[in-house]
Amino acid sequence: MNRLSIAIGFIAGMTGLAGAASAQTADWTGPYIGGAIGYSKQSGNSGERLVFDTNRDGSYGDTVRTAAGADAFSPGFCDGAAKGRTPADGCQDSDGNLNVSLRAGYDWQIGSWVVGGLADIAMVNIGEDAAGFSTTPASYTFTRDLKSTIALRARGGYAFDRYLAYGTAGVVRGDIDHGFYTTNTANSFGRSSTDDNYGYQAGGGIEMQWNEHMTIGVEYLYSSLKDDDYTVAVGPGTAPATNPFLIVNPAGTNMRRTEEDFDFHTVSLTASYRF
Repeated sequence: MNRLSIAIGFIAGMTGLAGAASAQTADWTGPYIGGAIGYSKQSGNSGERLVFDTNRDGSYGDTVRTAAGADAFSPGFCDGAAKGRTPADGCQDSDGNLNVSLRAGYDWQIGSWVVGGLADIAMVNIGEDAAGFSTTPASYTFTRDLKSTIALRARGGYAFDRYLAYGTAGVVRGDIDHGFYTTNTANSFGRSSTDDNYGYQAGGGIEMQWNEHMTIGVEYLYSSLKDDDYTVAVGPGTAPATNPFLIVNPAGTNMRRTEEDFDFHTVSLTASYRF
């Protein structure tokens, strides 16, 4: 909440510098600093599953089977966090959240065309979960929560009067916290992950020069972060040798979620001060 208050105050302070809008034709060449406040929402992964490597050969897609040969995960999977041990208990969907950012960049105007680049640091708090249910019965939930992003983007557009319509694209790094929880108390569970994840951003927007120094605008961004290295190693724990996770390999089974990308959408109001 403190970060949100700072960002809102920053944008409001710059807006206060603006005064009445100027009617003169804009000049977009030069450096700027600014901020944005918006709403981020994950794309959603309909039909996501958990996948297994029962012999730990690095190849996922094996079926975890009971001693009788039945599919141990026949109860199914869900897009969200399991609320209990069985599908009947339901799953909790992940919600979107506010996104606040600070940015700095430089533009060059060539006739009516404007090209430039910017750096963007955003504080985000959105998650995306997936769960599976075994016949034990037990549930297994993978969680991931994006905390922040750092992006470098190019942008280019067309200026008319005091307006600039632009597209933007570049690279982004995200700080993702991973988690796992289960109602299975017999096996042991080891986690392995990397919290720094890389990907790309692309989008566009429209910006208006409010006066000689102040601009305001609306922007849309699509972000995609690669997130495919979080695995859970299911070990023996106190489980017997007939435990489904131990039948193929007594050391246990590795599992992970099928969705390898963390994708989300952001719509923001922007404000910048141009020097």
